[in-house]
Amino acid sequence: MYERIKLLRTEQLHMTQTEFGEALGVKRDVINNIENNRLKNPEKQEPIYRLMCEKFNVSEEWLRTGEGEMFLPLTKNQLITEFAADLVMEDNTFKKRLFEALAKLNESEWEVLEKLADSLIKKD
Repeated sequence: MYERIKLLRTEQLHMTQTEFGEALGVKRDVINNIENNRLKNPEKQEPIYRLMCEKFNVSEEWLRTGEGEMFLPLTKNQLITEFAADLVMEDNTFKKRLFEALAKLNESEWEVLEKLADSLIKKD
């Protein structure tokens, strides 16, 4: 499991031990000890393992056994939230300009847009 935690931190999240520890509310030394399998009482770290899964949307089965996918599928709300967070960080891209324009639409303009989208879908 300790190897999978390091893989998650370095290859997927691109975080230092310090950053990873801060995200979980522990010191870098705790993460270092976990990743190097130097825990005297690994069972006491159960809350940290559960928090890793919750905070980073990691499959607990994968974390514990290596079976299955590393990450759980995102809900629609999670996908939208991640997309919006990424947009905030972008400069003047088409995606950002498009969503700024969408944010300014009133209800009747949304209805027109919905009809347009419906007609495009029916053409396929």
